[in-house]
Amino acid sequence: MKIKKAVITAAGYGTRMLPATKSMPKEMLPILDRPAIQYIVEECVSAGITDILIILSRGKHVVEDHFDRSPDLERQLLKSGKTALYDEIVKIGSMANIVYVRQAEQLGLGHAVLCAKSFAGNEPFAVLYGDDVIMGDDPVIGQLCRAYEKHGKGVVGIKEVPAEDVMRYSSMKLSPMEDGCYCITDMIEKPAPDQIFSNFSILGRCVLPPEIFDILEHTPCGRNNELQLTDAMKALALKETMVGVDFTGTRYDMGNKFSALKASIEVGLTRPEIAEELKAYIKNLAETL
Repeated sequence: MKIKKAVITAAGYGTRMLPATKSMPKEMLPILDRPAIQYIVEECVSAGITDILIILSRGKHVVEDHFDRSPDLERQLLKSGKTALYDEIVKIGSMANIVYVRQAEQLGLGHAVLCAKSFAGNEPFAVLYGDDVIMGDDPVIGQLCRAYEKHGKGVVGIKEVPAEDVMRYSSMKLSPMEDGCYCITDMIEKPAPDQIFSNFSILGRCVLPPEIFDILEHTPCGRNNELQLTDAMKALALKETMVGVDFTGTRYDMGNKFSALKASIEVGLTRPEIAEELKAYIKNLAETL
């Protein structure tokens, strides 16, 4: 089945990026000249997804405003003859059918996904974590969707990470399949050193069957007394296995200050209008270090 629906989880507090996130949702932190969440929506659109649900929390109406039309701004751009910028602004509001739901309490990623039950219905759907911007020629969620369409099982995006990071993320019990795919038979959220299956962790993307909602509804709260999506996916993996895709692309954790800074620098190096000036600045700066 072709995946046409995606859920973007964007309800977190953004405490790692305070004080900036006191008044600005972390998903709206800019990577050069676009907010982080726009890159995630564009990834979905590039993968052929047409319907997107963004899970928000209190005070994040600015995300809705960003993907809405802005008639006053549009008129001013046309009046000033800035037609290319006008076209770009209008396109933001028409990339996909975007709807929103508010997660009244932040009770975990599993709870946030459960808020998407009526949106997903009886269809498989993609999940993209609002903290993770992943860039590359082949959209990561598209790589996962193709794996779901081929194998008919839940799919997670995975990468090998250092051991200390495994304990902050998750660990997969897996065996190789083909084309960078793995069969996952078990997983654990934030394992202790003696609980690590492998150094493969889930990083920001998955495609799930609608059966995940029934599992979530019967999953007890886990770490931090929150409903953990990993615990529900563990139950799915134990029941029928899942597929892990060792995806291609560069990931930026927008909840990490250094990673967010890298994102703007590296994107800047790809923009013809500033790339040479930025290269010269970096070279001159490096001589002073």
